[in-house]
Amino acid sequence: MNIESKILKSDERAACVLRSLYRNLGYCQYKMSKFEEYALYVKNKDFLVSDGIISFTDTNGRLLALKPDVTLSIINNSKDVPGSVQKLYYDENVYRISKSSRAYKEIRQTGLECIGDVGLLEICEVLLLAVRSLESISENYIFELSHEGVVESILDDYNIISSLRKKILSAVSRKSKSELEGICDENGISSVVKESLLVFTENYNDTDSALSELERICKSEKVSKCFEEFSFLVNFLKEAGFGKYIKIDFSLTNDMSYYSGIVFKGYIKGIPASILSGGQYDKLMKKMGRSSGAVGFAVYLDALERFNLEEEAYDVDIVLLHSGNIADTLKTAESLSSAGNTVRVCSEVPKGLRYRHILNVSQKGE
Repeated sequence: MNIESKILKSDERAACVLRSLYRNLGYCQYKMSKFEEYALYVKNKDFLVSDGIISFTDTNGRLLALKPDVTLSIINNSKDVPGSVQKLYYDENVYRISKSSRAYKEIRQTGLECIGDVGLLEICEVLLLAVRSLESISENYIFELSHEGVVESILDDYNIISSLRKKILSAVSRKSKSELEGICDENGISSVVKESLLVFTENYNDTDSALSELERICKSEKVSKCFEEFSFLVNFLKEAGFGKYIKIDFSLTNDMSYYSGIVFKGYIKGIPASILSGGQYDKLMKKMGRSSGAVGFAVYLDALERFNLEEEAYDVDIVLLHSGNIADTLKTAESLSSAGNTVRVCSEVPKGLRYRHILNVSQKGE
């Protein structure tokens, strides 16, 4: 049986397309329980998109939570397999505060995780699938990239202490040049270092100028190595034909206690918040006792609920009035429906029903 796409909502349609996209590249579906130990999410609260966690006490006294995130559950319920890479995708419901309504919601989330001996090949594949995911939803999208390794290494080079890093990264995340200048002046940071850090607050018109500015402040071997990887990944996407859609944005300063390399977000025209978010999270793996590397992303389908949603002008194409002969009436309804019409069979027209045409069974040929 073929299912007409027009009966699917935007988020439902996107989920079907994304699952096919990931499966076609060899990713296996991962299914999981709706519940996890509450402690798992409390320990990694900064990693969660939403602060709200719905918890309850199980019959055996354990404190459980309705799953607010999939990545943490996958890490918690999978094992390291030395010398291999696990490629998993999921289409799951999570329970958290919605960005749009600010109320608790059951939200459908689709995404993928690549766990194991992750190298440039796997990172490039995940980036490509992330861009393809956005492309499958809308042709008007932006894919923003940054690299935690580059930012962290530069802060290391300048011996920026931990407490000061948080203030600097907070200013960078808001792209507040004045705030960052104030922090540097108040803490006796030299003008040379300050000018270097201000690179992270700039808005760049193209990736070439952003990479050029970044390369200028990459001094140590460690920073240069991270920059080379970042530059390679950016140019990989450009060579794949996505140059006009990608943007380098250093304000994507996710928590450095979790992320270690490439980080990214995706946006589509018409939705103010990001609908896709991901990155390389080796530090999260280590924090949870894992030796593997990992990279992945999630698509937040709740953001698509009203995307391209146009109110139908009619509730039904045809109102078919029942003539008294049930068999003839239902046969006629089936014939009209097979021709692509939506049909409402009734004895009289319901009050308020919007319809294109009204027919009696005897009028079916008119």
